[in-house]
Amino acid sequence: MADVLLSKSNWWKTACINAALRGVNFASPQTLYIALYTSSPTDADTGQEVSGGGYVRRAVTFSEPVITERRAVTSSVGDVSFPIAGADWGLVTHIGIRTAATGGNLVYHGAVKTPRTVQTNDTLRFLAGQIKVDEG
Repeated sequence: MADVLLSKSNWWKTACINAALRGVNFASPQTLYIALYTSSPTDADTGQEVSGGGYVRRAVTFSEPVITERRAVTSSVGDVSFPIAGADWGLVTHIGIRTAATGGNLVYHGAVKTPRTVQTNDTLRFLAGQIKVDEG
């Protein structure tokens, strides 16, 4: 898949402001997961996540942020590969970063540059560095 640039969810925006400006404690998730979507998750976490056919979210880790031109930038470390589809997953148009393997909160989301239809026996992979977070 092509590069994906991500935006903050409403949940994450609220958590950041509460932690930084209101003294509301925030516990960072120990593991983050990539979720695939067939529609935009939106800031409000309303998109349609892929389901069935052997689909499961995959864990992802990120590099240490680098400050460049007043922006903090990080990207995925290592490839993120999804299992072989046991059924058609549909046209994957977006991804989300979530706080749990199932359920949890949406942290970031974004459109993939080249949407891809995942059919039975296909596999989907994001190469190291293709998932980027750019905080300006």
